[in-house]
Amino acid sequence: MEFIELAKNRYSSRKYLNKNIEKEKIYKVLEAGRIAPSAVNFQPWHFIIIEDEANRKKLWETYKREWIREAPVYIIICGDHKKSWKRKNDGKDHCDIDIAIAADHITLQATELGLATCWVCNFDKEKCSKILELPENIEPIVIFPLGYPADKVDVNRHNEQRMNINEVVSWEVFASNK
Repeated sequence: MEFIELAKNRYSSRKYLNKNIEKEKIYKVLEAGRIAPSAVNFQPWHFIIIEDEANRKKLWETYKREWIREAPVYIIICGDHKKSWKRKNDGKDHCDIDIAIAADHITLQATELGLATCWVCNFDKEKCSKILELPENIEPIVIFPLGYPADKVDVNRHNEQRMNINEVVSWEVFASNK
């Protein structure tokens, strides 16, 4: 599949089949995140995989929506703020940016493998950190439920709702050019 088609076929799934995911597919999804680029190649990420139902139930306490319970696997992508690159002139921490790049690689690889994900960022970070026993410098940034999709989204309709390219692109608009 061409990249643009792959990107257009990715969507946020909130309904999963009751079907285990093959380990090789999970490893392939994780490998896509591992090889993602990061600022100064610091790779400030850590991926936590939760498959066991008892552990998945613990994580439900951080995000109360029922739909997440259907996914057979969770990937929690954490960022290490001690390890991430900081911009010199203003100290901007690029951890979240690096995590987003790795997360996007993961979602696209999952899509290519016939799996589905959904970005879950509206969770109780403190509770999640406590459940996972994370050190202070490690922040859980996103939870990805991962599974075979049980929903069918009209990706063409979804993509039609995207803003037109002319609404999001400017070509060389500098005050000195006017």
